[in-house]
Amino acid sequence: MADAKSRECEILDKVTDGKTKPMEGQGGGKKKEKKEKKAKTKEGQSASQDKGQGQNASQDKGQGEQNDSVGEVKSKPKLTKAERREIQERQRAEKEARKAAAAAGGSKDAPQAAAPGTLQLQNQVLFKAVAAATAAKKNEPKRVPDSIKADDAETQKRVAKKLEKQHIPQRTSAQRKVRLFNHLHQYEREVSLTQSLPFSSTGIHPVIVRLGLQYAEGVISGSNARCLAMLAAFKQVIRDYVTPPQKELSRDLEAKIKPYITFLNQCRLLSVSMGNAIKYLKYHITRTPNDIGDIEAKQQLLNHIDSFIKERILLAADAISKYVKDEKKIVDGDVIVVFSCSSIVKRVICDAHNQGRKFRVIVVDARPKMEGKEMLRRLVRRGITCSYVLMNAASYAMQEATKVFLGAHAMLANGCLMSRVGTSLIAMIAKSCNVPVMVCCETYKFSERGQTDSFVFNELGDPDDLVHIGNKESYLSDWRDHSSLTLLNLVYDVTPPEFISLVITELGLIPCTSVPVVLRMKQAEISDT
Repeated sequence: MADAKSRECEILDKVTDGKTKPMEGQGGGKKKEKKEKKAKTKEGQSASQDKGQGQNASQDKGQGEQNDSVGEVKSKPKLTKAERREIQERQRAEKEARKAAAAAGGSKDAPQAAAPGTLQLQNQVLFKAVAAATAAKKNEPKRVPDSIKADDAETQKRVAKKLEKQHIPQRTSAQRKVRLFNHLHQYEREVSLTQSLPFSSTGIHPVIVRLGLQYAEGVISGSNARCLAMLAAFKQVIRDYVTPPQKELSRDLEAKIKPYITFLNQCRLLSVSMGNAIKYLKYHITRTPNDIGDIEAKQQLLNHIDSFIKERILLAADAISKYVKDEKKIVDGDVIVVFSCSSIVKRVICDAHNQGRKFRVIVVDARPKMEGKEMLRRLVRRGITCSYVLMNAASYAMQEATKVFLGAHAMLANGCLMSRVGTSLIAMIAKSCNVPVMVCCETYKFSERGQTDSFVFNELGDPDDLVHIGNKESYLSDWRDHSSLTLLNLVYDVTPPEFISLVITELGLIPCTSVPVVLRMKQAEISDT
């Protein structure tokens, strides 16, 4: 029995050992698998952490590069408004291209979207190119017109050669000038301006010679009058012109009138209105077709001149007068102050008087021209009640004034008014008395030149005009004998836009700061034609 039990125990022990060993083997394998999984999980987590740290490092690096690029952009020179607009338009176009590519779903025909890094690189290259162009433009020497380089010996030699080539006599420069205005031309009053002028078929046309003498002597003055007289003279020149054989009218006529313009400029500096009229005439001469006859071509040019006179001068004056009437700028009981003599201001006041308006005019005048006397004579002849004072009483007369009307030699691109010397003083007195200042000016007197003072560009009159004071004995008749004495006779002054309330043109009532807008409109009209 004992042996049987011992055998059963041995058998049970063997069976249990056989069963438990495989279980232990299986359990050990599972534990190993679990350990391996845990190890892999830890390795994956550590790898992902390392990857995240790498991404963070790359992001930090990208941010550093962006900051560096921003720093580079900030260190770039300032761009102009046009350059910034060009960059914005290019960026907008690239953005639209990327949107179109995304909408097309990556088709082959659609443009591929540029990577952000590529776009940033393109912008940096563009910034560098614009900065280089701006720096090169700044380094370019500024071209100064010959008309304000009278103190430059080389320029005067070049001008003398040009005059000699065109067979135009050079005027005698003034003996003594104010040192501040040495860069401006000032001539002595000569007995005969045309003494050495050749009268031949290749010389200056007689009508141009007569006109130049009238300019030099002051017989024709005023922007409108000088421009009308010049256009009338050029009409006669065109009528008498005959195209030489083997030449074209569009080229030969333009070369023919160049000496005429130079001669007129020698007699007296061209006004802004005359300069714009000459540009208009040259533009139409160069656009004259070559397949038509001389008679037809000359008739076309004459029609263009008549159109300029009618639209830019005569109808413009009608429109300005109409705007003054419609906007009620002159009403009953007004006391209007005018300065010197202006044809457009005289037209506006006379038209308002003809409409039955009851008002009074104060004419302010100043030496040496005393042009206010002519203005007073014309207004009194129309039956308008007027008063006449000199410049030293302008502040007293301004106390009872309600409006100030001024004429213009030119409206500059920066909004300043260039007119007869003394105009800026009248505008300043009116500003201090809270009296509105209105400028009547045709748009053909608008100039692209900008000017803030009366020193850089101006016209110097004859200093002897300051000596004569009517019938009284002159105390300065021997001023040339005193080496320390010089006389200055400025023709124009510049009025800042702060003193101007309104500019009345044929286009309407505009602020003086809108002059560049009108110039751009006119340039666009010329480009369209």
